[in-house]
Amino acid sequence: MKPPEVSLSAIAPEIVLTVTALLVLLLEVFSKGKDNKGYLAVLSAIGVVVAFFFTLPLIGTGTSAFGGMFTNDGYALFFVVVFLIIAFLTILISMGYAHREGIEGGEYYALILLATVGMMLMAGGTHLITIFLGLETMSISIYVLAGMMREDRRSVESALKYFLLGAFATGFLLYGMAYVYGATGSLFLRDIGSFIAGEKSLLNSPLLLMSLVFLTIGFGFKIASVPFHMWTPDVYEGAPTSITAFMATGVKAAAFSVLVRVFFIGLPAFRPDWTTIMWVLAVATMTLGNIVAISQTNIKRLLAYSSIAHAGYLLVAFVAGNSLGVSGMLFYLMAYAFMNIGAFGCVILLGKKGEENTLISDYAGLGFKHPLLAAAMTIFLLSMAGIP
Repeated sequence: MKPPEVSLSAIAPEIVLTVTALLVLLLEVFSKGKDNKGYLAVLSAIGVVVAFFFTLPLIGTGTSAFGGMFTNDGYALFFVVVFLIIAFLTILISMGYAHREGIEGGEYYALILLATVGMMLMAGGTHLITIFLGLETMSISIYVLAGMMREDRRSVESALKYFLLGAFATGFLLYGMAYVYGATGSLFLRDIGSFIAGEKSLLNSPLLLMSLVFLTIGFGFKIASVPFHMWTPDVYEGAPTSITAFMATGVKAAAFSVLVRVFFIGLPAFRPDWTTIMWVLAVATMTLGNIVAISQTNIKRLLAYSSIAHAGYLLVAFVAGNSLGVSGMLFYLMAYAFMNIGAFGCVILLGKKGEENTLISDYAGLGFKHPLLAAAMTIFLLSMAGIP
């Protein structure tokens, strides 16, 4: 057997972020005693910027590496840029917040960087094992980050809930991948698509039918679509606010990047079948997310249900199944990242140590006390409603 060709330049941004994460951990070890660890955030932010500059030469190359298991096509690189922007903004809003809440350790910033690496692997994966590797790298990092505030019961509870439900969802996803391999004999998305193109009906292959069901369940959890959304409000409420922003934007974007690639490249022959499932999920997700959000009294739970509703909007573009739908989804995810992180940034600025001020009643009179902050929050919330 000939080993696959190794191209480190193809994963240069991922290598930069991984090295930065290790440097952050080592730097903290050798600089014990310093109370303010803002330098770790600065180093992490610099690592993200350097990774961005390593991404620029890859644009337009469309290179494929590691035996075709990973690609740097335009689609993947767009998401790489989105993930780097999300990571950079998350680090920025974490600088004061992490110090205030006592979670400003090297592991905090290292896990953000490693989760970003996982997202980038997911977006560039053209092989189901590569996608799964990226998914696990991202998920395990987020599980830990959600429970970073170890003395806060809600934070520990959110991490436990996310871990248990995430493990079940990952199991479903892996079963779906295994069934695809059993039916097609390949884990490469294009080979799977070519094999399935010869199938006349999904009902003729029980393995492929089960794989479609399991993949839908697994991805449904990651994008927080109904009825796989139950974890979202509790986890978003209990996790550190900066990590909630990271989850609401980065994890969602990563899940949609894989969802589109797997279903459009690996399962396009069954589009009539999965479109029927997805439009039902889209309608249910939009409806429940918006209606339940009305009754919330906690701003983080409100934004959690808003995130669920936005997953429904994105599924509408996914169901469209054409280039316009995909390009609309990409634009949506980019804009949504800025608006969502901005809203959570306002929540962080209003909070104090031990008092996060996350009740909607805490925002009464904000326009008089902090007019600029109120104006910013208004813009972010209006943008989520589609204005302008």
